[in-house]
Amino acid sequence: MFRERSWPEVGDLVVATVRRITRYGAYVLMDEYGGEGLLHISEISSTWIRNIRDFVREGQKMVLKVLRVDLERGHVDLSLRRVSKRERIEKLLSWKRGKKAEGLLRSASEKLGIPLEEIRGRAGALIEKEFGLYEGLEKTAREGAEVLLELGVPKEMAVTLAEIAKERIKTSMVKVKGTLELQCAEPDGVSLIREALLSAKRIQKPRGSRVNVYVVAAPRYRIEVLAENYQEAEQVLKKATETALKNIAEARGKGSFERVK
Repeated sequence: MFRERSWPEVGDLVVATVRRITRYGAYVLMDEYGGEGLLHISEISSTWIRNIRDFVREGQKMVLKVLRVDLERGHVDLSLRRVSKRERIEKLLSWKRGKKAEGLLRSASEKLGIPLEEIRGRAGALIEKEFGLYEGLEKTAREGAEVLLELGVPKEMAVTLAEIAKERIKTSMVKVKGTLELQCAEPDGVSLIREALLSAKRIQKPRGSRVNVYVVAAPRYRIEVLAENYQEAEQVLKKATETALKNIAEARGKGSFERVK
């Protein structure tokens, strides 16, 4: 998100746009802060530079690391060569998500006919504090306006943000799965097995996650869990399978579970 008239701290990564190139370096605009910084030629590459324009060009977008901040002079020294490939990728992704989230708030402001600052204060700040702004809007796209209502976001604002988020954020779920083998020799064994499988689907789980059960070939049943992330998915799978096995054991049957990659 754009933070006008504020400053980054030493060690921060910033997204910047090259504005002017000189023989000793490049002056860049720090996109998130609205201020200018200097990328000295010695901080562009760890190799010798014959022509600085072989490495940077006007209008180029790059991720830089903050080396020094002089608030009195309004001067920031930056480095390109000290940014790893992984840092660059992660920072650009975070920056793009921040811009997208800000765009969603702006669209809600226009649709509701209220000032953007009001949207930021009554919704954006609450989402940012609880989840992170983009992450919260992504969760809202997946689960609906209830996510925002529980944070205290006004209903009309929550519903509008949920509608916009669902339209513009493509959500993804992770899947984990395994095979349950359930047997029961009781006269109503088929019903007892069915109830054990239904108990796995009915477990209490994080909102948005799902448990699905399919027949492979009796007595084998495929159980799949869809969730927001792998940690959550594995926890739900463990709870679901343990519930099914407990229920079939209580029905004087037997069961086992095998994790499938």
